[in-house]
Amino acid sequence: MRFLKGGSAGQRGQGMVEYALILVLVSIVVIVILLTMGQQIANVFSNVVAALGA
Repeated sequence: MRFLKGGSAGQRGQGMVEYALILVLVSIVVIVILLTMGQQIANVFSNVVAALGA
């Protein structure tokens, strides 16, 4: 397991895991925001469409 001891492969693997964790956290935040505010956002877009169509 030479590649895990401070080598560039180990560092690259750690960097990939960190990016994956950040992407997972951002995805969770976006999902929570959409679940809590989804209807309000849909209403805003509906109002914009209605205003542009009039």
